[in-house]
Amino acid sequence: MATTRLRPGHLLIALLVLLAAVLASTLLGAVDLGRQRVLAEIGAQLTGGTSPLTAREAAILWELRVPRIVLGGLVGAALAVSGAAFQGVFRNPLADPYLLGAAAGAGLGATVVVAVAPGSTGSALGPLPVAAFLGAAGGVALTSLLGRSAGAGTATLLLAGVAVASFLTAVQTFVLQLNAETLRQVYTWMLGGFGTSGWRQVLVVLPHVVLASAVLWLCARLLDVLALGDDEASSLGVRPARVRLLVLAAASLATASAVSVSGLIGFVGIVVPHVVRLLAGASNRVVVPLSLLGGATFLILADVVARTAFAPAELPIGVVTAFTGAPFFLLVLRGAGRRA
Repeated sequence: MATTRLRPGHLLIALLVLLAAVLASTLLGAVDLGRQRVLAEIGAQLTGGTSPLTAREAAILWELRVPRIVLGGLVGAALAVSGAAFQGVFRNPLADPYLLGAAAGAGLGATVVVAVAPGSTGSALGPLPVAAFLGAAGGVALTSLLGRSAGAGTATLLLAGVAVASFLTAVQTFVLQLNAETLRQVYTWMLGGFGTSGWRQVLVVLPHVVLASAVLWLCARLLDVLALGDDEASSLGVRPARVRLLVLAAASLATASAVSVSGLIGFVGIVVPHVVRLLAGASNRVVVPLSLLGGATFLILADVVARTAFAPAELPIGVVTAFTGAPFFLLVLRGAGRRA
């Protein structure tokens, strides 16, 4: 397998597209602040000039819209880079935080915290992110164990992930039935979205996403080595078991942190890495960093659609990503079936 490096041109294009998505999302919203006035407000903040917005309009922009954009970018980056990492570890194009049980496990952990201690969900080191991480790691471990015990192959791993996700979702439903007063809150959370986003949620997810993304980026070259096979990797001084454990832990942390603040948002981890492979190459040294940026761009744009398509009503962002991702997943599944 030929290993390629990340080209500066690819990185520059990805950054420019991300900046364009951020700018478009800043200018568009359910409340029309005026595009020229928003641009003038940004310029005023950078230069210390006079703001053209009223106090209410400035609060909408800087306390609601901008933190929502930042959070959407962080969550999209986390889900996309996790998908790329899972696909690299399992050497499986269908591997994804949702198909491997990571999201279902994180959802179960978060649901338990919401049901048992609803007032303790706002800290980056609080019980909700910790419970979500433990659930995500447990879901991936159980899927991997079942997949290996039943035999190797894409279909086996996929079926194991579906079974694990279904079981964890059933447990989550049981917990909800025992705590009916939290049903509405958890149901809204399960559909995914950033409707109550603020800077506090950004601070909750930021350290986890930064740490997990840094680990996965540093491990990208090792994932390329693992693609040669465990024997070849060992002969090159790489310890496959340790690398897999580190990558799975980092990917589970990224997934758990995203799920804990945004709910369940599907298909990002499949769509973005595959688009990156089609456009820039299959090496994990390319796929991992570009998936990070591409995931942020994808979810920021999806959130623009979610909050403007039927304004002032708002679509769950999970619905928007499903409309995009479900047909794409079928194409990927069909391609994997042809290669099998």
